Amino acid sequence: MAIISDDWRPRELGTLVFIERDDQVLLIEKKVGHGAGMVNAPGGRLELDETPVACALREVCEEVMLSCRNLLPAAHLRFQDDVNGFAMRGFAFVTQTFEGEAKETAEAVPFWCDWDEVPYHRMWENDRYWWPSVRARELLCGDFVFEEDRLVKHEIQIIESTDESTFARDFCRRVR
Repeated sequence: MAIISDDWRPRELGTLVFIERDDQVLLIEKKVGHGAGMVNAPGGRLELDETPVACALREVCEEVMLSCRNLLPAAHLRFQDDVNGFAMRGFAFVTQTFEGEAKETAEAVPFWCDWDEVPYHRMWENDRYWWPSVRARELLCGDFVFEEDRLVKHEIQIIESTDESTFARDFCRRVR
């Protein structure tokens, strides 16, 4: 049985972008909003009529002042908190193509981190379960159930290469 029902509907849609340089990934310490004080990848919430790709590009620019290209789909994610009602669908991307130098903004403090030294102890509890698949270039779908921001269940499915086009479809179209 699935841990999140098939008729589940998110209240919010969001993105994350894994920007890579050599064996490093660009992370941020969030200054404001959901997860303030925690470490994550750059990203944020979709605006009305925005595609996940457009959101990802906009959010990276707003949070760390980088211009990215060649975003590759990496993960479809569903987050549900059974206590506080939080429900978000997430789209994660990977890129190694960017221009500029990451800069601190009102939203985030960026820093480069070796993939082998990702500070999971300062991050959402679920990240340690799916980020390694992103690094390994395994496409995935992940469901994560929380109770008051504490992870209680998770399920991850690695996507077969024959399903890649279906997997990537929603990353480039409006999904509201």
